[in-house]
Amino acid sequence: MNLCVIPARGGSKRIPRKNVKEFYGKPMIAWSIEAALESRVFDRIIVSTDDAEIAEVAKNFGAEVPFWRPAELSGDYAGTIPVIAHAIERMAQEGTQAENVCCVYATAPFIQSSDIRSALEKLHSTGTDYVFTVTSFPFPIQRAVRIDSSDRVSMFFPEHFNTRSQDLEEAYHDAGQFYWGKVEAWLSEKRIFTSQSSPFVLPRYRVQDIDTPEDWTRVEWMFKAMRESTTL
Repeated sequence: MNLCVIPARGGSKRIPRKNVKEFYGKPMIAWSIEAALESRVFDRIIVSTDDAEIAEVAKNFGAEVPFWRPAELSGDYAGTIPVIAHAIERMAQEGTQAENVCCVYATAPFIQSSDIRSALEKLHSTGTDYVFTVTSFPFPIQRAVRIDSSDRVSMFFPEHFNTRSQDLEEAYHDAGQFYWGKVEAWLSEKRIFTSQSSPFVLPRYRVQDIDTPEDWTRVEWMFKAMRESTTL
């Protein structure tokens, strides 16, 4: 059985009510719910929340809210893995025994149902604990610089000052869209960024964190451009 868990707490600080804020005509969380539904790989799609408005919106767009997330997992420092493990345990208490569980973030408007399906296939074929979305950095991380308290610059990797960019190894980062995992991995709270995980690579133009109002504006422009280009 495949279970989708969308974590969506109500206490967003930098972008108030981020999970239900309107984005391109729908509450932000609706894009994640609809992609999960369209993938047709889930037996149940649930939202883990502590917020009544988020719960109502989630149900209106086809997700279930079978329990309330406890306060100890709803603060600013609550980790994703414990939240998903809690959801798995609660569903098991109700008789839903999951085999594979996908955590889908509520603020991922670029998520595509086809990616969810393909990543599940990769979870099966690789035998890893997790498969999660990544994308490449647009600039070599080996040539990154830091700015210190005296407004001076130094390289993180000074040995690469004279290395050509094309000769440096490409690096990737978490794309923050979804994380497929075996139920045993979630329940034992295994780390995701290890050799027991496999990446699902996304193009950079479909990846953007949404942590600040500036991020939100950027995503709106990116999303609008993508939508218009597909209708030309």
